[in-house]
Amino acid sequence: MSQPSLPTTDRTRLRRKAERGSHDRETVAAILDAGLICHVGFGVDGRPWVFPTTYARVGEVVYLHGAVGNFALQTLAAGAEVCVTVTLIDGLVLARSAFHHSMNYRSVMLFGVAEPVTDESEKREALLAIVDHMAPGRAADSRSPTPEELLSTLVVRLPISEGSAKVRTGPPIDDAEDTGLSHWAGVLPLRLVPGTPVPDPLEPGPASSGGPTQPAPLPTPSYLTDWAALRGADAP
Repeated sequence: MSQPSLPTTDRTRLRRKAERGSHDRETVAAILDAGLICHVGFGVDGRPWVFPTTYARVGEVVYLHGAVGNFALQTLAAGAEVCVTVTLIDGLVLARSAFHHSMNYRSVMLFGVAEPVTDESEKREALLAIVDHMAPGRAADSRSPTPEELLSTLVVRLPISEGSAKVRTGPPIDDAEDTGLSHWAGVLPLRLVPGTPVPDPLEPGPASSGGPTQPAPLPTPSYLTDWAALRGADAP
């Protein structure tokens, strides 16, 4: 059984604004589960690289995937040190002073060495987990990857063994002498809001005049209409 907190290392020791940081595994997991995009950083021959991608957390592991020829994933699979970050913006913090403007946010940084997933069953489950991370319930409502598709996909796993979270909440923090200034101050909340699902134009629909009868259009799945609630998208 894993410990309730990630170990503190030289890379994850919280320094500036340490009171906003946490090594708590549940806090880290909650932020990873709420995010949709991670940024993956690594170095090759002294050059830094950062690429955005989808991901999924399954237990104490984060999975990343892409084409077998993907340069970044090939580099990770070969054993490069990696830093994976996820950031959620919850609000713009507008202070009376330009100096004290900030943002309310939730973020995670993970460090480590990823390894390629070679077991076909684990690879399949990882890909389906990434699909479900996008829209919970979608994996069961889509065709599972074929053996050929699995062969063309590179999946790597990164253990959640070194990392930390950092969270800012609340109003602006102005200097005492600025609190009487006649400038509006406060927070502009931000959140990810899904729009109305747009069906694929190839979706079955009414028959054209004189054409063959078509099946009725498929109803919008409840996991899309309930997307925000299922993903906890409004969680602060």
